[in-house]
Amino acid sequence: MIAPATIVDALLRRAGDARRFLVGLAGPPAAGKSTLAEALRDGLVARGETAEILPMDGFHMDDGILAARGLLPRKGAPESFDGRGFIDIVTALKRAEGEVLVPVFDRSRELAINAARAIPGETRFILAEGNYLLFKDAPWDRLDGLFDFTIFVGPPYKILEERLRQRWMRYALPEDQIHWKLYGNDLPNGRRILENSRPADLSIDMF
Repeated sequence: MIAPATIVDALLRRAGDARRFLVGLAGPPAAGKSTLAEALRDGLVARGETAEILPMDGFHMDDGILAARGLLPRKGAPESFDGRGFIDIVTALKRAEGEVLVPVFDRSRELAINAARAIPGETRFILAEGNYLLFKDAPWDRLDGLFDFTIFVGPPYKILEERLRQRWMRYALPEDQIHWKLYGNDLPNGRRILENSRPADLSIDMF
């Protein structure tokens, strides 16, 4: 596993004197993207930089829309996100023309809250993280070229399986619900991501 400090060094070298530097962290669910993003943000701040995280979770479609489209059991699949909204926010952040308001996902209520956090205009590093940042299918392919540096975190299938099982066990779900979430949704999504993502500047097997 590559140490976060080593990645921070690479980001600082690549960023040079850029006013805004966008990093995209992609990979299947439970790969460790959010943990890595937090470590990189903390490492950059410790080096005197300004950094903010943009999680893709804030762009989940509302459960009402998903239910109307028959997608509620597939929440987390590519088509269950507001891809256009995410791309618009990333594009606005790329311009670095001022403060950008972004949504936040409230997991306790399973809903996204619009304009719930502000990313200041002076922030130099933006760490976007999510499953589909390198996905080849539309509309996610429109993200190609927007990031200044990309990282893909892709643990082996068995490790993903165990991490996802532990994730859902923390919610005290019945075994049949855990089985569906694993084999009916999360792991098929993870396989799609592993098989259908563009190459990243840096690939990590596990974090």
